[in-house]
Amino acid sequence: MTDKPKYINVGGKLLDLEIPKVMGILNITPDSFYKHSRFNTEEEILKAAVRMIEEGADILDVGGYSSRPGAVNISQVEEGERVLRAIKLIRQELPEAIISIDTFRADLAKEAVVEFGAHIVNDISGGDADKKMFSVIEKLNVPYIMMHMKGDPLTMQKNPVYEDVVAEILSWFGERIFRLQSVGVKDIIIDPGFGFGKTADHNFDLLRRLNDFSITGLPLMVGVSRKSMVWKTLEISADEALNGTTALNAIALVNGADILRVHDVKEAVQTIKLIRKLCHFT
Repeated sequence: MTDKPKYINVGGKLLDLEIPKVMGILNITPDSFYKHSRFNTEEEILKAAVRMIEEGADILDVGGYSSRPGAVNISQVEEGERVLRAIKLIRQELPEAIISIDTFRADLAKEAVVEFGAHIVNDISGGDADKKMFSVIEKLNVPYIMMHMKGDPLTMQKNPVYEDVVAEILSWFGERIFRLQSVGVKDIIIDPGFGFGKTADHNFDLLRRLNDFSITGLPLMVGVSRKSMVWKTLEISADEALNGTTALNAIALVNGADILRVHDVKEAVQTIKLIRKLCHFT
C-alpha cells in the first residue's frame, strides 16, 4: 500500500486532503437525472454556486453534458456554450472558488482552464473518449480526475459484465496512471465511476472494497449522490434519496474516500465532520 499525497496543487495553492473534501455538482443541463441539480439561467447558476460555497463546498464541478444512462450526445459547441459562461460567471462573482470542468473533450477542457480559469479537469471517460486528453493534461499541469466508465452514456448500462469489478478497474487505472505519470502529470485523482457501466451489485461491491484502491497511492473521489444504487435499492425516487446517499457517503469515507461528489453539500460536510470524529482524522 502506498501513502496517498496529502495535498494537490490547485491554481498554485495546496488543497489539503488530510481532511476529506466536498465537490458540489452544478449541472448546466436540461436533462440530468436529478432535476434539482439542473441550473440554466445566470441567476440559478450563481445562486446555487453561492449556496454550495456557503454550505462548505471545497470544489464546484461545472458540467454541461448529461451523462445519465441513455443520455443523448450533444455537440462540443453546445456543451461549451453551457459551461464556459457558467465558469466565467462564478469566477467573476466568487473569485476564490475552486472550479472543476466536467468534460471528456480535451479542447473544451483546455479552453475552460486557459481562457476561463477552471482549476481542475474531471473526465468521466478517463481519457478514452478523446485521445488528446492526456497530452492536454500534460501541458495544462492541473489536477486531473480520471473516472472509469465501461462503454458510453448511451450504452453503459446494457448488461455490463465483469469477472471481478475491482480487479478489472484497478488494471484499467494502472495502465493510465503509468502513462500520465511517465510524462510528469503529478496530481491525479481516481474515481471508480459508480453507476457508469456497473450494475447495482457491482456498485455495492466497489463500495465494500473501496480500500483496495489505496494500492494506487492516489486520492480517491466517490460519487454515489442520489444514484440508482440508492433509490432503486430502497424502492424510492431520486428526490427521496438523500438519506440513503448520506449512509453510503459515510461508508465511502470510512473506506478511504478523499472527495465526495454530491448534490447536497451541507449534508456531506456534516457527514465528514462526524466520520472525522469517529475515525480520529486530523
